[in-house]
Amino acid sequence: MSDPWPSPPVPTAPLVLRGRRFEAAHPAVMGIINRTPDSFYASARYYLDAGLDAVDRMLADGADLIDVGGVRAGQEGPVVSVEEEIERVLPFLQAARKRHPDVILSLDTWRSDVAVACSAAGVDLVNDTWAGADPGLVGAAARIGAGYVVSHTGGLPPRTDPVAVSYGDHPDDVVRDVLATLAAGAARAVEAGVPAERVLVDPTLDFGKTTRHSLRVLAATGAVAALGFPVLQALSRKDFVGETLDLPVDERLSGTLAATAVAGWLGTTVFRAHDVAATRQVADMVASIRGDRPPARSVRGEPTTRPVDR
Repeated sequence: MSDPWPSPPVPTAPLVLRGRRFEAAHPAVMGIINRTPDSFYASARYYLDAGLDAVDRMLADGADLIDVGGVRAGQEGPVVSVEEEIERVLPFLQAARKRHPDVILSLDTWRSDVAVACSAAGVDLVNDTWAGADPGLVGAAARIGAGYVVSHTGGLPPRTDPVAVSYGDHPDDVVRDVLATLAAGAARAVEAGVPAERVLVDPTLDFGKTTRHSLRVLAATGAVAALGFPVLQALSRKDFVGETLDLPVDERLSGTLAATAVAGWLGTTVFRAHDVAATRQVADMVASIRGDRPPARSVRGEPTTRPVDR
């Protein structure tokens, strides 16, 4: 007889980086370091040396990975050349590696030249947020021994904001497009030489999507997890949260954490976050509710063993 209550729909696929394994019992939190002066979230602009102190705090708060990027995702702001992007991220990655030799470092870039240049810092993951806009990036990730994030942007080029975007008349057409794109991208990554346990799939909410699209895709996280690769969700303070609740960036934490809980229940392995401590608690709590992670401590009402007097 089956249980009369629903259980989590899909188990999380494991991610293995730098000898560490992340899965349902141990979801990963990816702390965000933006080496840009114009990030959409001002509190996450670590353009100067304060970024290394932020890495210290994130790791102390429970981050498992640190994701470093040198170009704002949106179209606002100046053009950043390959050389300038390298100058922004490589010295920082090297300093972070020196300060924390065992830290898992992720590089947020869509350019293969940047990934190759930053291999000197021991990059563990290439976070390609623009869905293979540079077709050589996945091969570069394989050659330097890094994992690779497969993303979905609806075919838009880098630093393009969605305008009048449509995937069809049915609300689930966007989900079908996401699933097909991520499945094909993951297959290409494995074919290029990236081990399957180092391939992440990211539905990439907001990118190439309206708020309604992002909400629908988030609700379909279980179908993304069913592709068989670890799922990355980058939810932190995004516009779909702000538009849904009509809130500015600085007031989007609660909505972000609600989305994080849903994504975790539906099978997400990695959460990219500005607010590491809060995300860590939510991810671990959901993992325990799912039954994958035991409580860190469980003494309330438990029977105790007392020594017998002799």
